[in-house]
Amino acid sequence: MRPYPQATVRLLAIVALTIAPAFAAGDKPDTPTSVKGATVITVDDARALLEKKAATFFDMRNPLNFGRGHLPGATLLAYKEKSEYQPDFDASLDSFDLARLPADRNATIVLYSDGPKGWKSYKASVLAVKAGYTRLFWMRDGFAGWTAKSLPVDN
Repeated sequence: MRPYPQATVRLLAIVALTIAPAFAAGDKPDTPTSVKGATVITVDDARALLEKKAATFFDMRNPLNFGRGHLPGATLLAYKEKSEYQPDFDASLDSFDLARLPADRNATIVLYSDGPKGWKSYKASVLAVKAGYTRLFWMRDGFAGWTAKSLPVDN
């Protein structure tokens, strides 16, 4: 095996350092700021609903993150995404069990995931609206927004 010329090694290192940050999870685009047919709520709005027990909360994150902490009383409903991070995503590439949401399409539900880059809850909200849910709330600031306010979490 022949060693690579020094210039080639340097070029590969520069390319790797230049493009690697583009693949970091933090470089996902922000989700849209609204979902047609759903209501975007703040962390404070979600807290009020939780305190009044006026909604059912669903966490779209994966089981590992859910196990590290979630909103009190939230139910894990992991959204498995393979579609692109864009508003007109191809839902057929993803996996989301709508049947685990309440059978009553008028039930008050709150969906959340990581935060403004949390596409899982955005996508789940879009699909829930399409499925006929009428009192759907999307907490766009997600778990990150919740913990940033030092609000209680369950483990």
